[in-house]
Amino acid sequence: MSSVITVRDIDPGDKSWLKREARHQGVSMEELVRRLIHERREKSEAHTRPSEAFRLYFGPDHGVELPLSGRHGYRPVVFPDENQP
Repeated sequence: MSSVITVRDIDPGDKSWLKREARHQGVSMEELVRRLIHERREKSEAHTRPSEAFRLYFGPDHGVELPLSGRHGYRPVVFPDENQP
């Protein structure tokens, strides 16, 4: 399936950079734009797990020793049945 988009009014400096970068990578400008869009989409869709965020800011590199992930001692609350003596 092929889609076509047209981008108008590109800054001349940006267009010049795009040409040089495409030539440097040995691809067409169109292919370079496809790769840039794909790379940006992958980065924006990447989700950081809360544990990864904590490790990033509070982990061993920042002087905080975090416990290993795992289950902790959770016991559900059991209420006595009112009908039984």
